[in-house]
Amino acid sequence: MPPICKPALIALLSLAAFIPLSWAMAQPVTVQSGAIEGVRDGPLVVYKGVPFAAPPVGPLRWREPQPPASWAGVRRADAFAPACIQSGVSMPGETPPTTSEDCLYLNVWAPAEAKKLPVIVWIYGGGFFNGSASMPLYWGDRLARRGAIIVTIGHRVGPFGFLAHPELTAESPHHSSGNYGFLDQIAALKWVQRNIAAFGGDPGRVTIAGQSAGAASVSILMASPLAKGLFQRAIGESGGMFEPLQLAPAYQLGSAERDGVAYGRSVGASSLAQLRALPAAALLNGKAGEISHPVVEPYVLPRSPYDVFAAGEQNDVAILIGSNADEARSLIPDLASVRAATFDADIAKRWGALPPPLLAAYPHATDAEAVRGRLDFERDLRFGWDIWAWARLQAMHGEGRVFYYQFTHAPPFPKASVYSGWGPSHFSELWYSFDHLGQEPSWAWTADDRALSDAMAGYWVNFARDGDPNGPRLVAWPRYTISDPRVMVLDEPLRAGPLTTLKTLAVFDAVYTQVRGAPFGSAPRP
Repeated sequence: MPPICKPALIALLSLAAFIPLSWAMAQPVTVQSGAIEGVRDGPLVVYKGVPFAAPPVGPLRWREPQPPASWAGVRRADAFAPACIQSGVSMPGETPPTTSEDCLYLNVWAPAEAKKLPVIVWIYGGGFFNGSASMPLYWGDRLARRGAIIVTIGHRVGPFGFLAHPELTAESPHHSSGNYGFLDQIAALKWVQRNIAAFGGDPGRVTIAGQSAGAASVSILMASPLAKGLFQRAIGESGGMFEPLQLAPAYQLGSAERDGVAYGRSVGASSLAQLRALPAAALLNGKAGEISHPVVEPYVLPRSPYDVFAAGEQNDVAILIGSNADEARSLIPDLASVRAATFDADIAKRWGALPPPLLAAYPHATDAEAVRGRLDFERDLRFGWDIWAWARLQAMHGEGRVFYYQFTHAPPFPKASVYSGWGPSHFSELWYSFDHLGQEPSWAWTADDRALSDAMAGYWVNFARDGDPNGPRLVAWPRYTISDPRVMVLDEPLRAGPLTTLKTLAVFDAVYTQVRGAPFGSAPRP
């Protein structure tokens, strides 16, 4: 090769000076399937769209994820992969993602010179029906700058992720069906165990983390025998799955199979072969929403999480969990129509017949009380009791420490935004825990907002590193125990104190205990 002349060399150097660092390709790393090349972003390297499993299409639709194909040369990892096929969005105001059935990819944010750093694997929310690993709110750039490697993973949702069907059960070597989305999560965690050291991560310090359905996924992974040894800590934000399954018979395999057959008919398919032959978009029609939930079946989730924890047989790791003070504010679209006169009937229409003591626990004599009562009822039903149960079960039957929070801070949601007036609603903690206030530069963030964001991001990364959120310059976060059940109130000022919703949660607890026919925390009958 002839030497480069001096003018050409100067031209090349001048061109390089105008290439943003964020666009500079980084040194390739080698994972099990081949070499990949990420993108420099200041002190970080970001790897986007890395396959952790084969595309679950064609004959692999509704099958356990298979290993990804290997490749020759260096694969560029500079663009996010499509989200798993879905309808709707997981958060109000979110731009709908590009979707595909070929969606089993992950993204990695790592400091450029990382060595044996803790790893946080993020599982998105979205009610098991939608969600995206590339949503900007979940980007790991800010947490990675604090000394952690952040991985966001895709997994199948809706009927692609959770269809149970007798023909699927019959063809399965495990006599099981449903929960393909959880199998995807487990496959991603196995990929992390095999490959994260190449990015400077420590496979012995992996934290699984998620919000809403992602947090419920975390509770299920703690209960799944297939996930044993794949993580050492767990973070759950506003989600869990601990209610008595007597109240959710559709979650049992037999019922889920029958619902799967009815779903098939609703989209014009009377057999598994016909379902596999349908185009992906057609599968989002009919009764898709009725089958998009976890299933208790012999392989991934042989027993309910409550039963597993009560027997002390969970994947026993330290947990950092909590919920928000006004979770339901963003989840009840018809709040303006709530009336005292129809309070009981409206809840029964939404949730079915409920025991009178449960409704009586939420005052609703006036319309104003009814609005507040409906919000508090759905907060406790959908999130609050599950988190409380999770904390108590781990504290009673586990060795891993429990750190429990209550997020009570109201973000400065603009009046003109879809979030106007929502306060500490479902998902509002995410801007703080990901340290992403900067993603909304027009919002009127205050010094208190910035201080809370800095503290929460510090707690989360400390927990991933040490299994304990505490660290220098942070307000002490006490360990939650049965004898000392204090929680961390995430607000300004930060403080430890009692859970403020105990009175109504105790009513739920009494009803659920009656349904189970045994005291809370007792091991299930053989």
